[in-house]
Amino acid sequence: MDADWQADLELWLDPFLKGLGNKTRRRMCPAYIAGLIGPGDRKSIQPMAARASEISYDRLHHFIGAGVWDSAPLETALWEQADALVGGEKAWLIIDDTSMPKKGTSSVGVAPQYASTLGKQANCQTMVSVTLASGEVPVMLSLRLFLPDSWTQDDSRMAKAGVPAEFREPKSKPSIAIDEIDRIVAAGVRFGCVLADAGYGLSAPFRQALSARGLRWAVGIPKHQKVYPADVKLVFPVAGRGRPRLRHVPDIKSVAAHTMLENAKWRQVSWRRGTKGRLVARFAAMRVRIADGAPQRIGAAGAQHMPGEEVWLVGEHRSNGERKYYLSNLPGDTSVKEVAGAIKARWICEQAHQQLKEELGLDHFEGRSWTGLHRHALMTMMAYAFLQYRRLAQAGRKKKSLRTAPSTQSASSPASHP
Repeated sequence: MDADWQADLELWLDPFLKGLGNKTRRRMCPAYIAGLIGPGDRKSIQPMAARASEISYDRLHHFIGAGVWDSAPLETALWEQADALVGGEKAWLIIDDTSMPKKGTSSVGVAPQYASTLGKQANCQTMVSVTLASGEVPVMLSLRLFLPDSWTQDDSRMAKAGVPAEFREPKSKPSIAIDEIDRIVAAGVRFGCVLADAGYGLSAPFRQALSARGLRWAVGIPKHQKVYPADVKLVFPVAGRGRPRLRHVPDIKSVAAHTMLENAKWRQVSWRRGTKGRLVARFAAMRVRIADGAPQRIGAAGAQHMPGEEVWLVGEHRSNGERKYYLSNLPGDTSVKEVAGAIKARWICEQAHQQLKEELGLDHFEGRSWTGLHRHALMTMMAYAFLQYRRLAQAGRKKKSLRTAPSTQSASSPASHP
């Protein structure tokens, strides 16, 4: 990074600093973010303070852990900057979670749970993430801690970690994600489609909440998710004896997603160019109705969920033999290539998680409180947004210089891509 980045950071942070009010806090915020961006392998408060001789450890620690300031104005400024960078109808809003392995039991939210980073159970903290992305440029908007049952069932433990009263009720990750989406939508952030993996897509309330808000979505599902053919009909069953039936029932049983696609037409689809050429897999797609309506007993078939929304059911056969399944409420006239492109756009949030940890120290925070963890996470997201801003600005300058270069320059000179 060039030597001017700190001057650029001060200018870029101006809308954020206005929300902090106090002069000391307006000094601490740029210092903390500069510490995250600057050199050094460890991005916890003590080593950052040691590298910045003009800012003491005590002041940085107080700013993040105990200072009396509201993060909402900074979040609003972050979302405005993110929307200006990558927002729009072609942007994706990607829901995921990221885990941070942690020793001990005192840090807020830490517990033995599935760690997505490690792919197994581990003692860790898990944060639900919301990323706004356009093409290959992600900007993280939100990181909200998930509290396992071992925490929500222990009021004294939550009080000791400073968990605010409004966050002490048990909430699933999909429910946390919907809360964050509501805040982001209310702030006017623009995007065209919500993406999520099967950890969220298997939740009928999550999918239904997105549709109820008029949002487009494409989500992973387990292969055993039940669906109906799109032309399923609701009929009155004939009662062999007793009173006539009062409710309609489907005229066909629901089946698992992988069964529905067994006889579908599969075709090779390329959705994006990667570093080693076009990315290709085999896809099949058909219109179905999700079996996620109210449960109802249907004769010998037992309890069945009634047909819900009509959507795309998509299957993917990868070159390594792996098979994945998805649902999307994109319009019925959307091409298979477009549906596949939406499904596969989710990968970019994993890159953002990795960069937030490896380059900006998201998982280096050593405090134990709810407030401290979320403020540290907010600072890392602001630092990441600033780096994306500089990346796009530099790419724009390079493209402009290529366009205005003398005609003697080789036409094959490579352009820079953001």
